[in-house]
Amino acid sequence: MQQALELLSAACLIAGSFFCLVGGIGINRMPDFFTRGHAAGITDTLGAGLVLLGLVLVSGPLNIFKLLMILAFMLLTSPTSSHALAKAAWTHGLRPWSPEGELELPGGGEGEE
Repeated sequence: MQQALELLSAACLIAGSFFCLVGGIGINRMPDFFTRGHAAGITDTLGAGLVLLGLVLVSGPLNIFKLLMILAFMLLTSPTSSHALAKAAWTHGLRPWSPEGELELPGGGEGEE
């Protein structure tokens, strides 16, 4: 049973590390702020969540509680902060990238506030 938990933990740690790496590459490869924020918010939340889950599987009782509290905090704050950053960028006039140049929005290009 212990060996199965260690294998599952290793799989979660490897998968989480992979998603964190992909998120880091995505931040560098994406063309604008909004797609970079999406790459960072989604892959890093999943990656860090899998790493924490892998650590929970092989930790002691007190550490499990601490790791689960960190996981819950991260799952609540990471998407919220990504949304707040994107909303602030939109409100201050930053618009998404498009292959044709500046993105034209219906209604004269004004965003909702």
